Amino acid sequence: MNSISDTYRSIAAPAQGIYKELGSKFLAFAYPVETEEEAKAILEKVRKDYFDARHHCYAWRIGLTGEPYRMNDDGEPSSTAGRPIHGQLLSNGLSDILVVVVRYFGGTKLGVPGLIRAYKSATQDAIAHADIIEKVAGESFTVTFDYLQMNDVMKVLKDMGITPLRQDFDLRCSLSVRVRLSQIEEFRKQLAFCQIK
Repeated sequence: MNSISDTYRSIAAPAQGIYKELGSKFLAFAYPVETEEEAKAILEKVRKDYFDARHHCYAWRIGLTGEPYRMNDDGEPSSTAGRPIHGQLLSNGLSDILVVVVRYFGGTKLGVPGLIRAYKSATQDAIAHADIIEKVAGESFTVTFDYLQMNDVMKVLKDMGITPLRQDFDLRCSLSVRVRLSQIEEFRKQLAFCQIK
């Protein structure tokens, strides 16, 4: 049994947080996302919904390793917004997540330490309100085999706890499955008599 770690933490649903200081309001929005495109689309929507805000700073991480990732200060002094948001994603071990912090300026400058604290605190609050879940990283495969091998294939899948996502049974049969990373080697070994793509 190999010891690939294939689980990671994310959030189940959108969550919100808020931080206020010297009249400035920092509204934090955390979203579960699985692709860069999804993150960009949500970001555009937040910008439209809160068009009157001064800044829309954000950070996101995708996948098992948190790569790719992005952070953006959106006009705030360098590393005072995106980096503290991203830092909270790292310290909470979260991926497949986008956090956007919308700032309404209150008239008083907070300075660099104040901004870092504000973006960090708003993000912490959103994460504190989120439902943290465990996700499993995996890959999708199509398994093709002869009808006579059906029982053997189904037994391997059952023993490994893999549920077919789609199946097509004819003279040649095919199944679509998603296999967790830590099981891929064993999956390929057990089904060596099949064609796996």
